[in-house]
This record gives sequence, structure tokens and C-alpha cells, in this order.
Amino acid sequence: MGLLDRELNLYRKYFDLVAAGTKTIEVRVKYPHLEDLAAGDTIRFRIKGSDEMCDVRVLRVTEYGSFEALLDGEGPANVNPSATRDEQLVNIRSIYGLEKEALGALAIEIRRGVREAE
Repeated sequence: MGLLDRELNLYRKYFDLVAAGTKTIEVRVKYPHLEDLAAGDTIRFRIKGSDEMCDVRVLRVTEYGSFEALLDGEGPANVNPSATRDEQLVNIRSIYGLEKEALGALAIEIRRGVREAE
């Protein structure tokens, strides 16, 4: 794919963690437009309705059957170092809902910046 593979929106609190480099796992539902996301791709995160953006490199994409399994497999501190596992589960499910969780959960390992050596 091209230099910029995806542009995705993030809430301010998660955007700030990504921009600081402390959030290394982004959680998404396995929507059809994300099925071909792969290591080496670039994601531009944007705060919806603003010009603030942050580019990251995708290091790995792992699919899980539920958000619980994802948090257990990836470690809650990598998803959101400022919240407990249980708080994160509530937050993620409030964003997506159980019907969307049934599509599958993606753990996208990311690194800030896009110009690292391969």
C-alpha cells in the first residue's frame, strides 16, 4: 500500500497516549475495512473534528475472539497505561458494544513515527 495506509479517529485521551508513545496496542473491531491491515502499514490517527494527527507504524495485528481475551493476551498496560483492566473493558465495550465485539477484536501493535529502519 501507499505511504499512508489508513486514517482513523481517536478520542483525545487515547490520542495523547499514542502521541506520547505509552499506548502501544490500539484496539479495534474487525471491520471489513481493517481486515487487510498488516505489519509495515502506516496509520494516521486524528482527533475527530480537529487538525491534530499522529502517524504510527503497524508492527503486528492479532485477532482475538473478545475484548477480554485481547486485554489478557496483550496486557492492559499496553492498551491504556492509565486505566485498570476492568476499567478498560467497560470503556471499550461502551465505545463498541457487544454486537460489534462479536465481529472479532483486533490488537494493533503500533510504534510512534513512520521512519524507523526496517
